[in-house]
Amino acid sequence: MRIGEVAEKAGVGVETIRFYERKGLIEQPRKPADGGYRSYSSETVNRVRFVREAQCLGFSLNEIEELLTLRADPETDCADVRERAQAKLDEVKDKIARLAGIQSALENLIQECRGDGPASSCCPILDALDTDDKESMT
Repeated sequence: MRIGEVAEKAGVGVETIRFYERKGLIEQPRKPADGGYRSYSSETVNRVRFVREAQCLGFSLNEIEELLTLRADPETDCADVRERAQAKLDEVKDKIARLAGIQSALENLIQECRGDGPASSCCPILDALDTDDKESMT
């Protein structure tokens, strides 16, 4: 199948397929000697879908490359994959905690701001962002 068909079946754009090829996430088929179109296998569609699903779970392209390597190795133990998923979950939990801190700081600033008067002289939000001699809010 041609690149456009792979892209359509995988739910991505043609440029995404080319990007994944450059990154080594999918194999680029050889160009035929007669100058025709490259032909992709149905496995390419599956691989692109795998990459997209892993991205949706927050895995980076480097991490996805590792997962693809593990997937291809018959000696891979499921515990290796689980370990990587656990590390990603821990990373997500840390990010959520940081975002909760940001949310709390913003809620406090918004609560302190009356929303009237000139911002240049009495805005608690702008004052809090001016951290010359203060500690960070988050």
